[in-house]
Amino acid sequence: MNTTSIFCLTLNPEHEEKIKNLSYIPVGLGIKKFSKNCFTDKSGLNIAEKNPFYGEYTFHYWIWKNFINKIESRWVGFCQYRKFFLTEDIENKDLKFENLKKNILQSDYLTNNNDFDCILGKKFSVENYKISKIVKHHLFDFLKNPKLFIDKKKRNLKLHFDLFHGKGNIDLAIDLLDEKNKEDFKNFIYNKTSFNPHNMFVCKTKILNDYYNVVFPWLEKCEKKFGFNKLKGYGLQRIYGFLAERFLSYWFNKNYKVRELPIIVKDLQDYKNL
Repeated sequence: MNTTSIFCLTLNPEHEEKIKNLSYIPVGLGIKKFSKNCFTDKSGLNIAEKNPFYGEYTFHYWIWKNFINKIESRWVGFCQYRKFFLTEDIENKDLKFENLKKNILQSDYLTNNNDFDCILGKKFSVENYKISKIVKHHLFDFLKNPKLFIDKKKRNLKLHFDLFHGKGNIDLAIDLLDEKNKEDFKNFIYNKTSFNPHNMFVCKTKILNDYYNVVFPWLEKCEKKFGFNKLKGYGLQRIYGFLAERFLSYWFNKNYKVRELPIIVKDLQDYKNL
């Protein structure tokens, strides 16, 4: 039995062989046609049509409904065609494919380490807004609360979500959570200034279903609140993916022992000659 199954999601069929070369499992999302050997979110019970709003979570939904009991590996993980877990930081500039393959997370790392239940990406801080971005997009919000210019600790996850994904939307979503998580997630959003980004994680397979059983009923309730037709612009259109991203960071850290690893941004499209 394989110890690890790491799925790598892509929108481009040209990435399939490159993903296999990395010893990952290719997953084809979006409207392009992939080979029959590639995992997809379009068979069985699925919400593939919601991919523009859910992002990678249409595949997570597919696993939840169709495949979770078929995963035989001890660990299961998810990355993207342009974002990968590293076991240690490396330089991105002029990175050759073989060096990428050598340094990304593989099963031997998980086999040789047993002091954690889950891997998440190193935390992303929302405190350090660029002044140019404040002036261009959010000057009025900062002028209403001038302390935000000086006290970075007031730039919490609540403010960040309000600015980029619709004012008050995170509060409306939190109100729809189950009682077990509602107050704790609210405290997380209101008091933390960083989160584990990109909806990327690796966890013990036995944990996965517990996560899905919480996040998907919640997102379904959020659909009834926000819908789809009025979600214009990237920050709003992908709101369900962004809600899940914040919740993932909270939920795994609350319930399990987490190890953080760096995430490298390196597009497989850069390797055209493979």
